[in-house]
Amino acid sequence: MQRTMRWVKRLLYGLVALFLLPAALSAGWWLSIDRPASWREADWSSAGILPPAAGEQEAVIHVMAARTGGLKGALSTHSWLVIKRAGASAYDRYDKVGWGNPVRRNAYAADARWYSNIPFIVKTVRGEKAGRLIPEIEAAIAAYPHSARGGYRIWPGPNSNSFVAHVLRQVPELDAALPATAVGRDYLADGSRWGRFWHVDADGLDAKLSLGGYAGISAGLRSGLEVNFLGLVAGVDVRHPAVKLPGFGRLGLAATAFAGE
Repeated sequence: MQRTMRWVKRLLYGLVALFLLPAALSAGWWLSIDRPASWREADWSSAGILPPAAGEQEAVIHVMAARTGGLKGALSTHSWLVIKRAGASAYDRYDKVGWGNPVRRNAYAADARWYSNIPFIVKTVRGEKAGRLIPEIEAAIAAYPHSARGGYRIWPGPNSNSFVAHVLRQVPELDAALPATAVGRDYLADGSRWGRFWHVDADGLDAKLSLGGYAGISAGLRSGLEVNFLGLVAGVDVRHPAVKLPGFGRLGLAATAFAGE
């Protein structure tokens, strides 16, 4: 009995050290900075990060993200997809939101701020490869099982990050993983309440176990080694050496922790 209690205490201490303490520190930082009081006061305009689409002749795919609004922004980012076919004069942006028909096309500028927060690029694919993958992305979006009205749940999913993560898993050749701060990305959407409990990418480079998005483990070249608990992620990135902490995201040589990357 005493041995069991010791293990329980160690588990609790580990949860506090890995998840609750970083989350509390991130929340303290978030509360210390100025931010819009509501979505009406927020800036949703283009941040000028992407070049004009008409000036780029080649096909391009961008996976993008930005801190979300309200208190959620202390711990989470919102992600979306931007695509442009070769020769096209405009980008197409795909988001999932929490109202109406949730999957939206071109509801915002391709590189628009999200609740006044400047976005960052998670991954870019260009040229022939992008042109080849765009139809696969569009097919994955069309087949997304939570695209109907009411198909959004802020936590643990399926939310905006669950949607983008689903597309990335369906098109593993994009070789992209959402930031550790993309709460909801580990909900393995399959149309059921709990989602699937496991997923292995078609190329075998990443695998996930998930208890409905509430807890799970990810391992592979894209994820590194991650443990997620209540949507928060702690782990290490082996491919691009870094540690990952709840609220802060990647902390490495090229980390931009407070951006959530």
